Amino acid sequence: MHPRAAEFQRRAADEHGFEVDVQEFPEGTKTAADAADAIGCDVAQIASGIVLSAAGDLVLVVTSGANRVEEASVADHLGVDAGSVSMADADEIKATLGWAIGGVPPFCHDVDVSVLMDETLRENEEVWAAAGTPAAVFPIAPDRLRQLSGATVADVAE
Repeated sequence: MHPRAAEFQRRAADEHGFEVDVQEFPEGTKTAADAADAIGCDVAQIASGIVLSAAGDLVLVVTSGANRVEEASVADHLGVDAGSVSMADADEIKATLGWAIGGVPPFCHDVDVSVLMDETLRENEEVWAAAGTPAAVFPIAPDRLRQLSGATVADVAE
């Protein structure tokens, strides 16, 4: 197992008592479609972690792989100006959250971060989220994902 995936697995157990069933794919899962193909699930079951900057603070939006995040909706939910929401810088994400883009899990970050969860993820019994690297994912029930991440369920899709 990749050391970063193993670290996520250990942290999930230590911090949340959650046993992560990490699945790794040598070719990687850089897009939601890649992940769905590798796993054999619907792209709507991919819980993509998108990190945005909102008024200078990082926010993690866990969205269905079938959806695109609407920045104006994120701004509304956070109570900030829509013009202040944009994609976060990859170096800032890694330095602040402890994970590189493509592998940001929904929980176990180095700092507390606001998390919004796409309401459409709740339409599935199981979703698949990043487990610390672009080549590692894990299955989780959407309500458990919400609970462990402290996410606010929101309409964030375009």
